[in-house]
Amino acid sequence: MKTALLVIDIQKDYFPGGKYELVNPLAAAKNAYMLLQCFREHGGHHVHIQHIALKPDAPFFVKGSTGSDIHDATAHFEGEPIVYKHYPNSFRETNLLEMLKEWKIERVVITGMMSHMCVDATTRAAADFGFKVIVAEDACATRDLQFGGTSIPADHVHKAFMAALKSYGDVMKSDEVIALLAGEKDLQS
Repeated sequence: MKTALLVIDIQKDYFPGGKYELVNPLAAAKNAYMLLQCFREHGGHHVHIQHIALKPDAPFFVKGSTGSDIHDATAHFEGEPIVYKHYPNSFRETNLLEMLKEWKIERVVITGMMSHMCVDATTRAAADFGFKVIVAEDACATRDLQFGGTSIPADHVHKAFMAALKSYGDVMKSDEVIALLAGEKDLQS
């Protein structure tokens, strides 16, 4: 089954010292990198997705700032496809859908940040567009959230969103995704 990897918003502002630090972003980025290398080594289609804030006074991902750069853990290599987005849904007002259709992609593997925002929105949209979806849950990260005077730990936020996303596709660990793809032998068939 023709499969593409989406590497969503693994950008410097989400890491220590950034403007919007997540919980354990490096661990998630390392797993995303493991998947990225698998796709690179086996000629699989992969797309870096980079969020750029539309407003110059945005709290993070300001255009031209180093915080908006893709983190070195999943560095974008020259010549690799990149999609620039301005909304949580990676398909909204981008060329991502056209790119995937041109490649005749049937399934997407989703990695990135944040579990409760861009990963969630993109996963749901991908399923709505008819793609089979796999979310590599340990290659995603989020942060603590506040609601109604309650602090919800990042681990609970992540698990709640992964549980919900099981309605849209498979939610697996990165090594399980690699084992599945290895069993299929060809990312392009």
